[in-house]
Amino acid sequence: MAATFMEVLDTSVANVSLPHIAGNLSATTEESTWVLTSYLVSNAIVLPITGWLGIYLGRKRLLILCITLFTIASVLCGMAPDLPFLIIARILQGVGGGALVPVSQALLLESFPVEKRGVAMATFAMGVVVAPILGPTLGGWITDNYSWRWIFYINLPVGIFAALMAQAVVEDPPYITNAKVGRIDFLGFALLAIWLATLQIVLDKGQQDDWFASRWIRWLAVLSVISFVVFIIRELCTDHPILDLGIFKNRNYAAGIILMTTLGAVLYGTTAALPIFLQTMMGYPALESGFALSPRGIGAFITTSIVGRLVGKVKNRVLITIGFSLLAASSFGSGTSIWTSRYGM
Repeated sequence: MAATFMEVLDTSVANVSLPHIAGNLSATTEESTWVLTSYLVSNAIVLPITGWLGIYLGRKRLLILCITLFTIASVLCGMAPDLPFLIIARILQGVGGGALVPVSQALLLESFPVEKRGVAMATFAMGVVVAPILGPTLGGWITDNYSWRWIFYINLPVGIFAALMAQAVVEDPPYITNAKVGRIDFLGFALLAIWLATLQIVLDKGQQDDWFASRWIRWLAVLSVISFVVFIIRELCTDHPILDLGIFKNRNYAAGIILMTTLGAVLYGTTAALPIFLQTMMGYPALESGFALSPRGIGAFITTSIVGRLVGKVKNRVLITIGFSLLAASSFGSGTSIWTSRYGM
């Protein structure tokens, strides 16, 4: 969880610091958002090949390698003399961090018996859920009291601790040690990388250039659609797909992916957008914009510990329904309160 907490924290810790990063590196706020985009793009591209890398390198070796790369890249981010250097370092961070969550989850499930997995996953979920919500508060406090560079330097002790602990206690299961490495679909990986990269850039930069009124946004959107369609066809036809689409025939798995995608869009979307909105539109300092999101982290921390003990005793669909209902109600309440404080209506 330490490695995962560090990785997920960095998806949001820089959000509240963007105006400070832009000012310190002589860039505009719009240019500084590449600090977020570059990390997310490289992170998303690495995710699908994690399974193959885990077999090729071994999960323990892959985990330690990713932690090391992520930690070194974090130090480089803190040392960045200009924006291009920072963006390149963030790309390296995303490459190192992309495999941390799935590898950690796989090791976690293999380390605990079935009857203890609910509590184990709930403990793990504290890091995954709390980290992106704690990120803006921690980032705002560090930025206001020290320097934005320390939001990256704080990963150094955590990374060293996680790498040493992984070396000491993590073991590869026998079937990974003895597994034969299959061929990798490089064409499919290239198509996936183009699709995700162009889609992320369109979604992140489109609103700054009036969406499809911009020629380069139109070209990227077309390239994203074409690469997505060709990728799907390729994965359905090849004998060794990088992403086995057949698993979506399992209704429970497909439904779970849809729900997790929805949850991620709401949690990460608001976590990324709200700090910038509060600072640029409502005049909040970095720390106070982080405080505005911190109650979500407190609630997530409490409920994950409770839900871990309810798994197996209460039907999962009931827990999921209650969770999404509370998320919808709280999101509506937050939007209403922000609108009222902004416009007085």
